[in-house]
Amino acid sequence: MASVNKQSLREEFDTLKARFERLCVDGKMAEESRALFQALLMLFEVLMAVFMERRTAKDSSNSSLPSSQTPKDDTAATRPGANGKGKSPNDARCGNTRTVETVQVAEVTVCESCGEDLSDTPCPGHERRTRIDIVFEKVVSHVDAEIKQCPRCQAQTKGSFPADMPGPLQYGAGIKAYVMNLLIAQMLSLKRVQQSIRTLIGQAISEATILKYVMQLHHALETWEQSAIEQILAMPAMHVDETSLRVDKRNHWIHVCSAGEITLKFLHPKRGREAIDAIGVIPRYGGVAIHDCWASYLAYDHCGHGLCGSHLLRELTFIVDSNGYAWAANMKRLLQETCRLVAMRKRKKLTRGEYKNLQKRYRTILTRGEKELPPIPPRQNGKRGRIAKSDAHNLWERLKQHETAVLLFAKLPHVSFTNNRAERDLRMSKVKQKVSGCFRTSQYAQAYCRISSYLQTMANQGYNPLVAIQLALSGQLYADMGE
Repeated sequence: MASVNKQSLREEFDTLKARFERLCVDGKMAEESRALFQALLMLFEVLMAVFMERRTAKDSSNSSLPSSQTPKDDTAATRPGANGKGKSPNDARCGNTRTVETVQVAEVTVCESCGEDLSDTPCPGHERRTRIDIVFEKVVSHVDAEIKQCPRCQAQTKGSFPADMPGPLQYGAGIKAYVMNLLIAQMLSLKRVQQSIRTLIGQAISEATILKYVMQLHHALETWEQSAIEQILAMPAMHVDETSLRVDKRNHWIHVCSAGEITLKFLHPKRGREAIDAIGVIPRYGGVAIHDCWASYLAYDHCGHGLCGSHLLRELTFIVDSNGYAWAANMKRLLQETCRLVAMRKRKKLTRGEYKNLQKRYRTILTRGEKELPPIPPRQNGKRGRIAKSDAHNLWERLKQHETAVLLFAKLPHVSFTNNRAERDLRMSKVKQKVSGCFRTSQYAQAYCRISSYLQTMANQGYNPLVAIQLALSGQLYADMGE
């Protein structure tokens, strides 16, 4: 079966079907034989469509499978755009990092040719050379509180320590920020973080102390999270998605809501509507939710819905690869052309006339696709459950049912063609799990979600993660927010 050619199999079937139809027209088929052969042809056509889908390998180009779960494609490096560098970094506000900059002038006092004194000669210009370096400096601050005995009453009085030095030994905000950056943003394990700190300061910070810093930052960001939720609810469009995360050897789910510069991630043991209701963002949202057509999102009909074009294009690619349906190729071409046209427009949307023409072409393709797809066998008497359909049938029905959501990107300028924003925001969570393993308890997994949400949001605004963490721990964050 591995040597079966899909194209030849389809051509052979079409030949046999045409021959059967000629025999029926010529009256050479009895009524009973005609009914039997029609049923057999219909069944065989459905089985052939499913067979071709099963024989077509799925990868990251024609399905939602990530590249890490598919075989390596040696031709990927030769594809257009394969060497792209991704999203450009935001350097607009990198000045929020403390920088010590000095300028040293190399004076010219004597002419190197004749020895003439040039001390009083004016300088018309300079040539600059620059060195950038990072100095790892351990700063140890001691506070000695005086202890005095009163000569009158013999009572001892001790000097007051600063409020940020409650114990005999504590670590400063710089070390805390560096630890949080390694653990959350750089996704190192606890052991690797301990080793890195010991290399820098010559002292080992215990695992319990590091986890205490995590919870301190987690609680410090509670007000920020509530404020971010209110801001995202006011956005006209929001990207939503979810992915699994191992917590205490069990599968939990991270739900992400992203809009503008804000990224919010929430942890819940469930994936479906129970989790969405418990998180409480989508049930209160009145804008457009952009997602991958998951039924749990579509259940909320009080808000608008936009479907991810990237998912649809990959599924259409698979249908073309497996069965070669013309309607799938035409639909893929239509979506790609519309996406490019909208991207080139200054207003990021089509005119009313162009949108009506798009709807007409969209519906025409689906009408022709219905004739191209094999008919679904009728349900047998007494049978229950869903009728088995091919991937092509399911995709065709989804495109027909959710036409408004599929084409919404061409109508509203704030609705994007893809849901890549939410997928990018979730990607680092999977990397964290691969590098550091699962979380031991749900409270630290929840802390990771809130802290990583904050760091991603501040990174979108151009903040250095070390500075962002210190702002949160010191309370300066809320002063900047006007609270």
